[in-house]
Amino acid sequence: MLIARQKKQENIAEYLLYMWQLEDILRSYELDIDKVQQSLIDPVYHTEEEKKEARDWYEGLIMMMKSEGIQKEGHLQINKNLVIDLTDLHLRLLKDPKESAYIGIYYNTLPHIVALRAKSGNKDVSELETCFTALYGYLLLKLQKREISGETQAAIAQITGLLRLLSQKYKAVEEE
Repeated sequence: MLIARQKKQENIAEYLLYMWQLEDILRSYELDIDKVQQSLIDPVYHTEEEKKEARDWYEGLIMMMKSEGIQKEGHLQINKNLVIDLTDLHLRLLKDPKESAYIGIYYNTLPHIVALRAKSGNKDVSELETCFTALYGYLLLKLQKREISGETQAAIAQITGLLRLLSQKYKAVEEE
């Protein structure tokens, strides 16, 4: 909860990836708030007030996941909406002639996005969602200590640069 709040303020891309990871973590605890309490809340939060606030937050996420039918897979609507907001900003930046740095990074990233979309076979997702999915998959591979090809690492580095700059632009817009 505290991490999510901090990431949301500092780097929206990291926040989204954190929330996707949290969805998977909650699924691993079978959306059981008592298991979440034991593993994620009690070891981290010290005061009863902090524990209650954290429990309420996690319980809210669990209830949303159940009501949206994403107990096994998928993302919360609030996270999907964030991808939509980021996509809207992304498209505005691409149309703005003053955003040559962003446009340049995008066009250097585009071949990687096209290759990822071709591999996934899912053409219905936005380019940015493809980027986030690739980055999330990469993070999972790293957690599993799996070998990652140089080609994949190069693609991830390029995608990370694009999402970092987009996050900075998002933060600037939010602060205005």
